[in-house]
Amino acid sequence: MWGSIGPAELILLMFIILLVFGSKRLPELARGIGKGVRQFNQAIEDVKEEIDIKDIDKQLRG
Repeated sequence: MWGSIGPAELILLMFIILLVFGSKRLPELARGIGKGVRQFNQAIEDVKEEIDIKDIDKQLRG
């Protein structure tokens, strides 16, 4: 899906977002999206760490 989106489509999408949310709410929206992405990435890292801990514990006991 993302491979078929070109620069023209991205510009159009940004323009539509600007029209819908307005220039004053755009920074707030970007901060919210950034915070969500950071939380998602942190959750992924936590799961990876938990899996590694379980594997190490299993190797030590087994």
